[in-house]
Amino acid sequence: MSDRYSQLVNAPVVSTVAKQLGLPQPVELDRYQPGAPVVAGPVLTGAAPGGRLGRAVAALLDEIKAERAGGEGRAKALLFDATGIADSTELVELQRFFYPAVGRLQRSGRVVVLGTPPAEAGSARAHTAQRALEGFVRSLGKEIGGRGSTAQLVQVGGGAEDQLASTLRFLLSPRSAYVSGQVVRIGAGVAPLPEIDWSRPLEGKVALVTGATRGIGAAIARTLAREGAEVVGLDIPPAAEELRLIGEEIGGGEPIALDITAEDAPLRVAERFADGVDVVVHNAGVTKDRTIAKMPEERWTQLMEINLSSEERIDDALLGAGLLATNGRIVCVSSMSGIAGNSGQTNYAASKAGVIGMVEAMAPQLASRGATINAVAPGFIETKMTAAMPIGPREAGRRLSSLSQGGLPVDVAEAIAWFACPASTGVNGNVVRVCGQNLLGA
Repeated sequence: MSDRYSQLVNAPVVSTVAKQLGLPQPVELDRYQPGAPVVAGPVLTGAAPGGRLGRAVAALLDEIKAERAGGEGRAKALLFDATGIADSTELVELQRFFYPAVGRLQRSGRVVVLGTPPAEAGSARAHTAQRALEGFVRSLGKEIGGRGSTAQLVQVGGGAEDQLASTLRFLLSPRSAYVSGQVVRIGAGVAPLPEIDWSRPLEGKVALVTGATRGIGAAIARTLAREGAEVVGLDIPPAAEELRLIGEEIGGGEPIALDITAEDAPLRVAERFADGVDVVVHNAGVTKDRTIAKMPEERWTQLMEINLSSEERIDDALLGAGLLATNGRIVCVSSMSGIAGNSGQTNYAASKAGVIGMVEAMAPQLASRGATINAVAPGFIETKMTAAMPIGPREAGRRLSSLSQGGLPVDVAEAIAWFACPASTGVNGNVVRVCGQNLLGA
């Protein structure tokens, strides 16, 4: 759906008035186009004394053939290694780098700060200083969001220095257009880093996407197929024709028309992937909104079965039969409602918070199997469902973020493709919000 407000406030003459009134003027975001470079402009780097990621960062920038920014001129990305900060007095290194640098950032620019997980920092003072980075990055994201720019914190654990490539390729690129103010944890890889073709990193992989016929699900299927995967879409039997058309469009595997809440659904999914599956994307979900005082048990249970319980049973079936491949991926779709809550969505928010709990609980289990589980939590995404909302809540959903606009289904899909990448072996147990840095609960 077109964002008429954005078109209006950025139109000639009106834009001047809008600026004088202090109205949000959303910037058209850069988004990834196949064949485009990771970073379309110079990258300015910096580091606090004692940083441990300089070599890894330099190697990655060389690998992606990034232009290095000099002492003057504009920059498309700012990349700062803060792992050397071990005391609150040393946090001034952030000011020393960003004070002159942030004004050089181009529209739709990228800021990435690299830190250490506070629990691994060593002393109490180092823990304190590393935890402070989160407040800095979240605030910076809100300062630069009006220009379509984003800021992230990547906490790199000990022994994970070689695991930066997939995450920095995502966060520095237009693929992360609607991701801002996030904290990503990278640990030691759960499996050896594979050699991959970065233009098609999922080549030879088999991926299951539930709820694949429309909106976010269709975007996920298309994006994983673009990355080289053989995508098997799954959706309810009434959507079988749409499922067939999506499958034909992306050249995927034979789709599955199935109600995932059916008693035999886990067994049927396991039988379909008797030869194994590399990526499982739990996207299927519904809303059945009512306040708890008007929520009959049947309405509650139907939603919970689709949004959460069926995912647990399918995972149990696949893992119990050993069908998730080594270096395999489970990626779940949660929601900002599961983080911040939402009036009239006690059932939905509970299910989506449960998805986050599932990721937290299963991450160590999957790591022991050489696999990972992560989740995305979308905010306001432009779909048919949000287009049908009343104008007041719809406009509030769009504007109440640092980027002052709704995201697109492809923004969610790009984040899932990053989690699914075979090189994301050190990214496990993360929940990343794809919400434009929503100002409520983010």
